[in-house]
Amino acid sequence: MGKNKKLTVILAISLVLMLISCIFTSAIQTNFGKVEVKEINWVTDNGYSMNAWVFIPENATAETPAPAVVTSHGMFNNKGMQDLNFVELARRGFVVLAQDMPSHGDSDDSDGFAGTMMGMYESVKVLARMPFVDAARIGITGHSLGGMSCNLSITLDNYAPTPLIAAVLLNSADGEYTADGEFVNIYGARDMGIVAGQYDEWFFDDTDADGNPTLPKDFIYNKNAQSILYFGQDPAGQPLREANTMYTESVDGQDAIRVIYTPDIIHPWSHFSYKSTVGTIEFFDAALDAPISIAPTNQIWQWKVVSNTIGLIGFFVFMVVFALILAKTSFFNMSVEEPVAPRAITKCGKVWFYVATALAVAFAALTYFPILTKLASSSGYAPTIAGTRQSSPMGVSFWAAACGLFAIVSMIVSYFCYGKKNGVDLGEVGVKISLKNLGKTILLAGIVVSSMLLILGVADYLFMADFRIWVVAFRAFKVEQLGITFAPYAFLFMIYFVANSVSVNCFNYNEIGVKGEKGKWVNIAMLAVSAGLAAVILLLLQYIPYFSGSDLMWPHNNMYGVWLFPMLVTLPGSAVVSRIIYKHTKNPYLGGIICAIIVAIMSCTNTLTIPG
Repeated sequence: MGKNKKLTVILAISLVLMLISCIFTSAIQTNFGKVEVKEINWVTDNGYSMNAWVFIPENATAETPAPAVVTSHGMFNNKGMQDLNFVELARRGFVVLAQDMPSHGDSDDSDGFAGTMMGMYESVKVLARMPFVDAARIGITGHSLGGMSCNLSITLDNYAPTPLIAAVLLNSADGEYTADGEFVNIYGARDMGIVAGQYDEWFFDDTDADGNPTLPKDFIYNKNAQSILYFGQDPAGQPLREANTMYTESVDGQDAIRVIYTPDIIHPWSHFSYKSTVGTIEFFDAALDAPISIAPTNQIWQWKVVSNTIGLIGFFVFMVVFALILAKTSFFNMSVEEPVAPRAITKCGKVWFYVATALAVAFAALTYFPILTKLASSSGYAPTIAGTRQSSPMGVSFWAAACGLFAIVSMIVSYFCYGKKNGVDLGEVGVKISLKNLGKTILLAGIVVSSMLLILGVADYLFMADFRIWVVAFRAFKVEQLGITFAPYAFLFMIYFVANSVSVNCFNYNEIGVKGEKGKWVNIAMLAVSAGLAAVILLLLQYIPYFSGSDLMWPHNNMYGVWLFPMLVTLPGSAVVSRIIYKHTKNPYLGGIICAIIVAIMSCTNTLTIPG
């Protein structure tokens, strides 16, 4: 089979994978046709627009209104992160409104925490007006900041002429335990529960009977948790109540539930947790009486994850293959007759390889937390550089740029101290490029990225689907977000990803380890691992003490630790992508530019944005 035909076949396969992903994702979200999914936008009482998906099971009609639940993501996320909850609750007959918080996803931006957290109650009010919703059986659940929004909604509901909330489940967020130094029950006669991960990085710390600080894994044994299970009463002197057990008491003449689930998970893993989902299903079934009885252990959202992952694979295969097909056209004319082969390397060269790689990993690991501490606000509302609107991409992109600059300095030193003396020709390996070819490279990268965005738009429009796995997510987004991506985050990411591509392909594509075809994979495997190694090291340092019974290594920078998780995929993946493109084009800039833009888009469209 000719090379061009082979690429065309692979491109077709990638499109088929994405189509299959969209079809099965849609099927699971609609419970195979039994749930209607609608996207809605509305103007809140505060004057800003909110966006949400509404899942309407066939049992929910004006004649037979169904119980309903608002689900909310946490800070730096969007409604798609609640897929495990909206899939499982909808298939049990609940109407589900999965909201984009203000300043997140497709909702308008708002100033400060107050405006963002008000979104939950605005969603409750919209849900209560829907004719197929039983307004006497509305529940709310939110992860992290979404859980904090639940608490604010309860306070607002307590002051409302007609309360709307019947049940609340806080997920990875503390309850309201005390007021003026006394234990309180702000939840009243509502059913209330908490999903309290044993290794949560933000919430569920307390003090024991001697006043010593405790860790989240001991939360259930201490006063705050026990006060919830005792319905706001002082638990001192009372028998210890247990986790994962529903307690019922009469409050204001109504039977009310209290329960605390304690899955052995970290804070962000609750978006991806079977155990957390069991608790959510069990709680709302008991609190709101699920119209369709399905055991909490019977879950299908994992198949949506499989489907999304298939789409994600197809998405990246398309990116690489489409770039190679365009590179072969007469206009771009970037392809080479034979794939670029690794170069022979001396013993001295191997020393340079290993030392430079180790120094790059060390620099990345040592500078990550200091740079983010200076340049990103974990609150998300106070970026330290004027004109920027997103704290997560700002901190991470500046760190990436610093690592890219370090790589550039390293390559310069390597070239003059070793490469030039050993016959390395910068033009031959692709480092030198004419302005004309650089312009074509940028244009080709733009066409590839634009095509990928078109695919995301089609997937969203026709199937309400995207491509994601846990914290790695690519979705359709507001046009405004594209402008934010390039001001200045994509350009900062470009410093790293282009420099990394040049380093991986022009300076370090050597015969390290096994020679021949296997040696090519050994080389890229080593470089891919080293690209993500700093993130691995930092995460191990952060969590090993925590899982061993001590505190986090950086307890006050836990958000920055969580931001490392996507890098376990994006950094090694970019090395592999750039190598494949380089082998067939001898152009290290093409893969680097594409990866930079795609990672910037992922980062900027899945986070919190402050008003411009």
